[in-house]
Amino acid sequence: MESFVINGGNRLEGEIIPQGAKNEALQILCAVLLTPKKVTITNLPNIVDVNKLIDLLKSMGVKVNQLSESDYEFQADDVNLEYMVSDDFKAKGSSLRGSIMIVGPLLGRFGKGYIPAPGGDKIGRRRVDTHFIGFQKLGANFEYQAASKFYKVESPKLQGCYMLLDEASVTGTANIVMAAVLAKGTTQIYNAACEPYLQQLCKMLNRMGAKISGVGSNLLTIEGVESLEGTEHRILPDMIEIGSFIGMAAMTESNITIKDVSYNNLGIIPNTFRRLGIQMELVGDDIVIPSQEQYEVEKFIDGSIMTIADAPWPGFTPDLLSIMLVTAIQAKGSVLIHQKMFESRLFFVDKLIDMGAQIILCDPHRATVIGNNKQQRLRGVTMTSPDIRAGVSLLIAALSANGTSTINNIEQIDRGYQNIDTRLQNLGADITRISQ
Repeated sequence: MESFVINGGNRLEGEIIPQGAKNEALQILCAVLLTPKKVTITNLPNIVDVNKLIDLLKSMGVKVNQLSESDYEFQADDVNLEYMVSDDFKAKGSSLRGSIMIVGPLLGRFGKGYIPAPGGDKIGRRRVDTHFIGFQKLGANFEYQAASKFYKVESPKLQGCYMLLDEASVTGTANIVMAAVLAKGTTQIYNAACEPYLQQLCKMLNRMGAKISGVGSNLLTIEGVESLEGTEHRILPDMIEIGSFIGMAAMTESNITIKDVSYNNLGIIPNTFRRLGIQMELVGDDIVIPSQEQYEVEKFIDGSIMTIADAPWPGFTPDLLSIMLVTAIQAKGSVLIHQKMFESRLFFVDKLIDMGAQIILCDPHRATVIGNNKQQRLRGVTMTSPDIRAGVSLLIAALSANGTSTINNIEQIDRGYQNIDTRLQNLGADITRISQ
């Protein structure tokens, strides 16, 4: 097991390039199963979850050619369907959340898709009903083996239909779209997710020969085609990492430039940080965050406390609420953080309270942060990373704290952030990776 040791209190300086987007990469990698032709993907992040999914694809018989650290070629012209009932498949498939999205492509192209209950962050209930209800509406037979927690869907030929999703699930929408592109007839998906990463998937599929319209809206129309061709696709920069760096700069009073952010795909993320009082400037496609000794939380027009809540896109992404919470610790003023989607995601605040943060956990979904206004520095402590985003939030707190902090279970952070320690060292952070 590895840990980070951080000597905090240092101001950081310099430029940092965000990695390719983890959540887009997991969708795009699954889509290579839809065609026997070659698919080239560039700007893939070198992180645990992505590498695990690439390894799973290899084990399924997909040919993988790594062109550089972040660029790959894939060709799924000899997929081993028998592998899906093996113990090795069940072990690898259950080790990450993104594996669920291989089911749609397999079902659409080969008529069957299996997956064990997927793993991932322990941030609350993350049901997969939306995926399988969508497959059933397309005509698939669904079977859940409760004893082994194994899901199976099968259909000789899917039939397009109209469906209203019970929730705007990003992975659910992606999975159903990938099944529907090879279905017979027309499929309409209402209450579809419309995140930039889902848009990226649809644009890639259209380049492969799919017929998807309504991209960017919550109503997708898909005319099924017989087969798909190969293509090239570049992953967007990771909006969650960009938001993490904005919060880190504010907490550590640092002067940081975040390069090549694809600003038009960030939605309300920059303005939400501005509501905490964080200054930033867009220079070309770079975000420049100047050193600030103070940032003050806005209030609503009627003078009531600012509330920051997650919502389906184009609302504020839930993956950045942990970052917003930790950034608010040193703001002037108070803010209510309302995590609507996951009931266990705010439980990491006890570590921040140990560091000196003034936080009231109202219930599993809401926390009120009373900003210290940098009048009281956080103090270094030993803590454990419970999930990817909470882990980075604790890392940001440690970078801003007086003294030494140790963060254990950093495998969680490595699942979503590429070489985070060395990249922060390049900005002047005093962070060391140790093995225990």
